Amino acid sequence: MKRRLYFLFPDEVHARHAVDTMLDEIGIDAHHIHALTRNENGIARLPRPTTRQKNNTAAHTETWLWNGNLVLFALALLLFVFALVQGAGGWAIVLLALMVASFVAGFLFTSRVPRVHLDQFRDALAHGEILIMLDVPRARVKEVEDYMHRRHPEAVVGGVSWNVDAFGL
Repeated sequence: MKRRLYFLFPDEVHARHAVDTMLDEIGIDAHHIHALTRNENGIARLPRPTTRQKNNTAAHTETWLWNGNLVLFALALLLFVFALVQGAGGWAIVLLALMVASFVAGFLFTSRVPRVHLDQFRDALAHGEILIMLDVPRARVKEVEDYMHRRHPEAVVGGVSWNVDAFGL
């Protein structure tokens, strides 16, 4: 799983220069750079995001997974109480293990998986700024952020989120 870094740029000139240096100096593949703005015609020379990236599919996927985990936990809890009342100790243990697994998965998701989504950039995009999204391996996040701070002080760091290339998120 890769990490998606978000950087806001004031205009296309700065964004284009940053994209060029990322391609040439950092070695990020063009398929892992995406530019988003209010006016798609204004970024003719910048890499465009996919439809899933523009529609913030990752945020919707997270919401579905989180709600599914909550429903699974609640259902397991109800069945656990029913199993205890019925005296089905074996089922109670299985359901208790399912609840623990659901709780641990939810805890790890909320505490370890970074969550920044496009909704947080809607105001900046409405004001004409350009959002550059970079997909990099987790090990390169600090390197790329440090590089951007040094070479492009006009860029505003917007945060980090998760990314799965296979799903085109």
